[in-house]
Amino acid sequence: METDFNAKLAKDNRINALFDFYGSLLTPKQADYIRQYYADDLSLGEISENFNVSRQAVYDNIRRTELTLERYEERMGLYQKFVARNQLIDQLAQVVHTKHADDGQLNELMNRLEKLEEN
Repeated sequence: METDFNAKLAKDNRINALFDFYGSLLTPKQADYIRQYYADDLSLGEISENFNVSRQAVYDNIRRTELTLERYEERMGLYQKFVARNQLIDQLAQVVHTKHADDGQLNELMNRLEKLEEN
């Protein structure tokens, strides 16, 4: 049961991240459906009422849009590059904080970099 929850959470997080990177490439209708389903956490029924269409139409649109987002990622890889970059920055930060803890200038640069990541 917990595995199902974790898998759904991982999928939701991935779709939200892909939407952040590629949402502007979607049609307004696709973007609205994905935003309401994933970001606003509305049910298929609620979305179907908002757009006056069937639940099946909403479901089909969301699934097609998920595939579209995944195809964009396959072609461009922006999210994958973002994740890899952040992992390298985290590794760099660990090295700086453990091996160069007394280097004030280096630590200041790392602090500035970490603040940039937060925004």
